[in-house]
Amino acid sequence: IRELLHEDPEKTMDEAYHRDPCPFRIVDDCGGAFSMGAIGGGVFSLVKGYRNSPPGSRLYAALSAVKTRAPILGGNFAVWGGLYSTFDCMLLGIRRKEDPWNSIGSGALTGAVLAARGGISASLRSAAIGKEIQTVMIKFACVLMLE
Repeated sequence: IRELLHEDPEKTMDEAYHRDPCPFRIVDDCGGAFSMGAIGGGVFSLVKGYRNSPPGSRLYAALSAVKTRAPILGGNFAVWGGLYSTFDCMLLGIRRKEDPWNSIGSGALTGAVLAARGGISASLRSAAIGKEIQTVMIKFACVLMLE
Protein backbone atom coordinates (compact mmCIF):
# COMPACT_ATOMS: atom_id res chain seq x y z
CA ILE A 1 0.00 0.00 0.00
CA ARG A 2 2.80 2.40 0.82
CA GLU A 3 4.26 2.02 -2.67
CA LEU A 4 0.89 2.89 -4.15
CA LEU A 5 0.55 5.95 -1.95
CA HIS A 6 4.19 6.99 -2.55
CA GLU A 7 4.77 7.27 1.16
CA ASP A 8 7.99 7.07 3.07
CA PRO A 9 8.54 3.43 4.08
CA GLU A 10 9.99 4.61 7.40
CA LYS A 11 6.63 6.01 8.54
CA THR A 12 4.64 4.10 11.11
CA MET A 13 0.99 3.24 10.59
CA ASP A 14 -0.06 6.08 12.91
CA GLU A 15 1.86 8.61 10.86
CA ALA A 16 0.62 7.18 7.56
CA TYR A 17 -3.03 7.58 8.53
CA HIS A 18 -2.67 10.88 10.38
CA ARG A 19 -5.66 13.21 10.28
CA ASP A 20 -5.56 16.94 9.72
CA PRO A 21 -5.26 19.22 12.74
CA CYS A 22 -8.53 20.18 14.33
CA PRO A 23 -9.57 23.48 12.79
CA PHE A 24 -8.98 22.13 9.30
CA ARG A 25 -10.57 18.78 10.13
CA ILE A 26 -13.90 20.47 10.87
CA VAL A 27 -14.04 22.22 7.49
CA ASP A 28 -12.86 19.10 5.68
CA ASP A 29 -15.50 16.94 7.36
CA CYS A 30 -18.22 19.50 6.60
CA GLY A 31 -17.32 19.41 2.92
CA GLY A 32 -17.18 15.63 2.81
CA ALA A 33 -20.52 15.33 4.59
CA PHE A 34 -22.10 17.86 2.21
CA SER A 35 -20.81 15.90 -0.77
CA MET A 36 -22.11 12.60 0.59
CA GLY A 37 -25.50 14.10 1.39
CA ALA A 38 -25.83 15.88 -1.94
CA ILE A 39 -24.82 12.84 -4.00
CA GLY A 40 -26.87 10.35 -1.98
CA GLY A 41 -29.78 12.75 -1.77
CA GLY A 42 -29.53 13.40 -5.49
CA VAL A 43 -29.77 9.70 -6.32
CA PHE A 44 -32.63 9.19 -3.85
CA SER A 45 -34.51 12.26 -5.14
CA LEU A 46 -33.97 11.21 -8.74
CA VAL A 47 -35.57 7.82 -8.13
CA LYS A 48 -38.35 9.24 -5.99
CA GLY A 49 -39.13 12.02 -8.48
CA TYR A 50 -39.20 9.55 -11.35
CA ARG A 51 -41.49 7.10 -9.56
CA ASN A 52 -43.94 9.73 -8.25
CA SER A 53 -44.51 11.61 -11.49
CA PRO A 54 -47.00 10.94 -14.29
CA PRO A 55 -45.80 9.22 -17.46
CA GLY A 56 -44.55 11.68 -20.04
CA SER A 57 -42.94 14.08 -17.61
CA ARG A 58 -40.89 11.65 -15.54
CA LEU A 59 -37.46 12.88 -16.56
CA TYR A 60 -38.32 16.54 -15.97
CA ALA A 61 -39.93 15.74 -12.60
CA ALA A 62 -36.95 13.61 -11.55
CA LEU A 63 -34.44 16.35 -12.39
CA SER A 64 -36.62 18.95 -10.69
CA ALA A 65 -36.71 16.85 -7.54
CA VAL A 66 -32.92 16.55 -7.60
CA LYS A 67 -32.49 20.31 -7.99
CA THR A 68 -34.76 21.08 -5.06
CA ARG A 69 -33.93 18.30 -2.58
CA ALA A 70 -30.25 17.37 -3.07
CA PRO A 71 -28.81 20.68 -1.77
CA ILE A 72 -31.08 20.56 1.27
CA LEU A 73 -30.01 17.03 2.16
CA GLY A 74 -26.38 17.98 1.54
CA GLY A 75 -26.75 20.91 3.92
CA ASN A 76 -28.32 18.69 6.57
CA PHE A 77 -25.42 16.25 6.29
CA ALA A 78 -22.93 19.13 6.45
CA VAL A 79 -24.47 20.39 9.69
CA TRP A 80 -24.24 16.91 11.19
CA GLY A 81 -20.64 16.47 10.01
CA GLY A 82 -19.62 19.91 11.25
CA LEU A 83 -21.12 19.38 14.69
CA TYR A 84 -19.61 15.93 14.97
CA SER A 85 -16.12 17.16 14.03
CA THR A 86 -16.41 20.16 16.31
CA PHE A 87 -17.32 17.97 19.27
CA ASP A 88 -14.57 15.51 18.32
CA CYS A 89 -12.00 18.32 18.33
CA MET A 90 -13.42 19.71 21.56
CA LEU A 91 -13.12 16.35 23.31
CA LEU A 92 -9.64 15.90 21.86
CA GLY A 93 -8.62 19.25 23.31
CA ILE A 94 -10.14 18.53 26.70
CA ARG A 95 -8.90 14.94 27.08
CA ARG A 96 -5.56 15.38 25.25
CA LYS A 97 -5.78 11.97 23.60
CA GLU A 98 -7.43 10.56 20.50
CA ASP A 99 -9.28 7.33 21.16
CA PRO A 100 -12.69 5.76 20.44
CA TRP A 101 -14.27 7.47 23.47
CA ASN A 102 -13.97 10.83 21.70
CA SER A 103 -15.93 9.44 18.77
CA ILE A 104 -18.62 7.95 21.00
CA GLY A 105 -18.94 11.19 22.96
CA SER A 106 -19.08 13.20 19.75
CA GLY A 107 -21.90 11.05 18.43
CA ALA A 108 -23.84 11.49 21.66
CA LEU A 109 -23.30 15.26 21.80
CA THR A 110 -24.19 15.70 18.13
CA GLY A 111 -27.41 13.76 18.56
CA ALA A 112 -28.30 15.76 21.66
CA VAL A 113 -27.69 19.15 20.03
CA LEU A 114 -29.56 18.28 16.85
CA ALA A 115 -32.62 17.19 18.86
CA ALA A 116 -32.47 20.04 21.38
CA ARG A 117 -35.50 21.78 19.88
CA GLY A 118 -37.64 18.80 20.86
CA GLY A 119 -36.92 19.19 24.56
CA ILE A 120 -34.73 17.44 27.08
CA SER A 121 -36.28 13.98 26.67
CA ALA A 122 -35.90 14.05 22.88
CA SER A 123 -32.35 15.31 23.27
CA LEU A 124 -31.45 12.52 25.69
CA ARG A 125 -33.01 9.88 23.43
CA SER A 126 -31.12 11.20 20.43
CA ALA A 127 -27.88 11.31 22.43
CA ALA A 128 -28.34 7.66 23.36
CA ILE A 129 -29.02 6.73 19.74
CA GLY A 130 -25.97 8.69 18.56
CA LYS A 131 -23.82 6.99 21.18
CA GLU A 132 -25.05 3.55 20.17
CA ILE A 133 -24.52 4.20 16.46
CA GLN A 134 -20.94 5.32 17.09
CA THR A 135 -20.29 2.34 19.35
CA VAL A 136 -21.51 -0.10 16.69
CA MET A 137 -19.41 1.64 14.03
CA ILE A 138 -16.28 1.50 16.19
CA LYS A 139 -16.82 -2.17 17.00
CA PHE A 140 -17.33 -2.91 13.31
CA ALA A 141 -14.12 -1.04 12.44
CA CYS A 142 -12.20 -2.97 15.11
CA VAL A 143 -13.46 -6.29 13.73
CA LEU A 144 -12.40 -5.27 10.21
CA MET A 145 -8.92 -4.27 11.44
CA LEU A 146 -8.43 -7.62 13.16
CA GLU A 147 -9.06 -9.57 9.96
